[in-house]
Amino acid sequence: MKAAFYEQYGEPDVLQYGEQPDPKVGPDSVLVDVRAASVNPVDWKITAGYLDAVLPTHFPVIPGWDVAGVVAQPGPSVTEFEVGDEVIGYVRMDTVGLGTFAEKVAAPVRALARKPRNVSWAEAATMPLAGLTAYQSLRAVGATAGDTVLVHNGAGGVGTYAIQIAKAWGARVLATASEKNHDFLRSLGAEPLTYGEGLGERLAHAAPEGLDAVVDFVGGRDWIDSLAHLKSPERIASVTDTAVKDEGGRYIFVRPNPSDLLALTELVEAGHVKPILAESFPLERAADAFRSSIDGHVRGKIAVTVGEQA
Repeated sequence: MKAAFYEQYGEPDVLQYGEQPDPKVGPDSVLVDVRAASVNPVDWKITAGYLDAVLPTHFPVIPGWDVAGVVAQPGPSVTEFEVGDEVIGYVRMDTVGLGTFAEKVAAPVRALARKPRNVSWAEAATMPLAGLTAYQSLRAVGATAGDTVLVHNGAGGVGTYAIQIAKAWGARVLATASEKNHDFLRSLGAEPLTYGEGLGERLAHAAPEGLDAVVDFVGGRDWIDSLAHLKSPERIASVTDTAVKDEGGRYIFVRPNPSDLLALTELVEAGHVKPILAESFPLERAADAFRSSIDGHVRGKIAVTVGEQA
């Protein structure tokens, strides 16, 4: 099969495009013909070697944890999926080696759910990691109808999902971003706030009665500054800073969960959540997709497409 892969840690230039062995299909896995994958910051951070201390790596590495595709072969114990089923998945393994930037991937059933019928392959591929991160973060802080929820980095890949999910649950949503993204945040249903110096004053004005919940997808000082406006300190979650636990909050490292992924699919099919696709690159240009993500000014997500039908 064709794949994007690298044989040593480094910048996006280490990514190659060429032949790699087809994956083996285990008893509780399915072989997926990949239609699209998507780029997450963790992908290029792993490629650069930043996570070497916590994730064992086996070279050559095919990057990617998100996938959208068609089931080609179920494993012998699989009853959940059949040949031809359209699926999405957060295919994170305990080791780094066999990812989704390829024509085929062997995905455990615990990572998969059916693909929403009303989105493209590229849009569907942006859902698993970012959508699950948003969903699980909001669940961790108990976001519910009537809450005032603050989303840090609302214009990013995870933030765009978090805004829409919280709105679908009936929450009032405030979200931080640069001023150039304020109209975009409004289009998603959020009330925009400029991040950085003076955020505390802006929060006091926007939510004088305080915040019910905070989810942080950017790090830095903003989540710390928002603590003074949070009614209950345990109702904050961060995906970037483990120090949030010292304040009574939750550190989130997204986990594969087919029930959560199915709930996300249902929100998309109901029209409550729309994947925000910033741009797409063909598989052979995976390095360019990494560079675009590293640039850090993307609204929504970047997809990597496989084949003409993507």
